Amino acid sequence: MDVHERYMSRCLQLARHALGHAAPNPMVGAVLVHEGRIIGEGWHRYCGGAHAEVECLGNVAPEDRHLIPNATLYVSLEPCAHHGRTPPCADRILQEGIRHVVVACRDPFPLVDGRGIDRLREAGVQVTCGVLESKAKATNARFFLLNTAPRPYIILKWAQSSDGMVAGPGGKPRRISSPSTDRLVHLWRSQESGIFVGSGTAGIDDPRLTARIPGGRNPLRVVVDRHLSLPRSLRLFDGVAPTLVCNLHRDGEEGNVAYARLADAPDLLPGLLDILHRRQVQSLLVEGGVQWLQSFLVSGLWDEARVITATHTRIPGGLPAPVASWQGGPDRTLRSGDDRIDFHTHPRMYG
Repeated sequence: MDVHERYMSRCLQLARHALGHAAPNPMVGAVLVHEGRIIGEGWHRYCGGAHAEVECLGNVAPEDRHLIPNATLYVSLEPCAHHGRTPPCADRILQEGIRHVVVACRDPFPLVDGRGIDRLREAGVQVTCGVLESKAKATNARFFLLNTAPRPYIILKWAQSSDGMVAGPGGKPRRISSPSTDRLVHLWRSQESGIFVGSGTAGIDDPRLTARIPGGRNPLRVVVDRHLSLPRSLRLFDGVAPTLVCNLHRDGEEGNVAYARLADAPDLLPGLLDILHRRQVQSLLVEGGVQWLQSFLVSGLWDEARVITATHTRIPGGLPAPVASWQGGPDRTLRSGDDRIDFHTHPRMYG
């Protein structure tokens, strides 16, 4: 690993601290280096907060500020050049007199998309691009997809018994995963923008769909309820977290519950994803039910799948899990209590 890659790796490490907090903005890390010494670093902590470059420069100690013009700024995504919720980072870099900026990859957001790099180069700044580019894009896969495709980044998740069942006979709810895995799932929820179930799962399981871990951020709860038939006594409507009900009849808001009208079509999935994209939902954790999970799999509209298998549990006569045709084995496997968790990535993500 060369010098540029070493410092860019630190940028990416910092950027990942913002998983679940920066959306719909990207996760970005920045490091300022003077003669082999890091004199400042930072990351974009939350949407609307200071960008990584600004936080990095602000964290330089007073006794080191005179070194800034001769330092190299590493940043995991192209500095912005437009006025949004915060001023352009490219302007701040120029104000500080920095002469060399190393960028992992361009920002696909239409108001940036090369403008930040051009702004710096036109002002005489040396800009080095493409350092750990593929890793930087993978880190921000959610952000890149939101800005290049009309849908969120989609993660499918289900728990199944060792004999491939997700519920008891007749779909009766059964606890399958171990307590340690349940805690991990709550962490996953806190890292994504939205969480989805169909009306069948909502009505039978009455899930809360919240992130019940210390400091956990609740995702947007999303349900498709075609004819608004779900009872308002369900925990989805408890007001604890924002909820979006996609349906065939109306739009509007009632307290912490929003309604979005779907076009009446044989396949509601494209309309659902269009609504979420227009609402800037960067990522969606799909937790059920089986028919919806199968629809995502068949359509190819998914990016990751996390399959939890309770290796010591069998459910004779239960409800079968979705049928998936993985290309090869899982990308990685994790053990959690008595469970095995297989992580699959859609082949397109390797392209």
